[in-house]
Amino acid sequence: MPKFAAGVVKFQQEVFPEKRELFEKLSAGQAPEALFITCSDSRIETAMITQTDPGDLFICRNAGNIVPPHSTQTGGMTASIEFAVGVLKVPHIVVCGHTECGAMKGALNPAGITHLNHVSEWLGYAKAAVDIVHAIGEGRSEEDKMLMLLEQNVVLQLQHLKTHPTVAVALARGALQLHGWVYDIKTGDVWAYDESQNSFQPVHERYAKEVAALLQHSHLA
Repeated sequence: MPKFAAGVVKFQQEVFPEKRELFEKLSAGQAPEALFITCSDSRIETAMITQTDPGDLFICRNAGNIVPPHSTQTGGMTASIEFAVGVLKVPHIVVCGHTECGAMKGALNPAGITHLNHVSEWLGYAKAAVDIVHAIGEGRSEEDKMLMLLEQNVVLQLQHLKTHPTVAVALARGALQLHGWVYDIKTGDVWAYDESQNSFQPVHERYAKEVAALLQHSHLA
């Protein structure tokens, strides 16, 4: 805890003064560009990966970056998605998985987590992804199976997102785009899902046109 307290002091004395104008603006409200759904894993630092500032991302984190399908039962994820899309009007939602994910390891080997009742039940929302790996991953190495699961889980959670009414309406209006990413902790690589190709591509390839347009706009500005 002393480490964290010292960090707060440094933030107050050094970081906050440099960004005082930004925080004053944020004190009046928020308009994030994306809802970013990722794992609770302590190794995932969203701001560092995306190089974003406070106010840019509305973040939801849980074990396995899971999105339960919409139901009449209210939960934290459901309420947060509804608020982000229905109130904040975020134009993008990113579901970001990652390598070495303990939740996905547990989903692939459920016998090892039977003593964790809530974790086991929660990972049931990834069962379809696990079933796909078992069905088409036969003969592959354990490493390949895990990568396949990471990708299939992200795709599955994107499908679950579409069952949420606010998401469905925003998609129908063309006001929202869904994105699926997988982050490699060891290499820093980020792979992004291309629905038209049904495959994951390096993020610089998947968003090449968008990045080029942003850089051109920044240069002109």
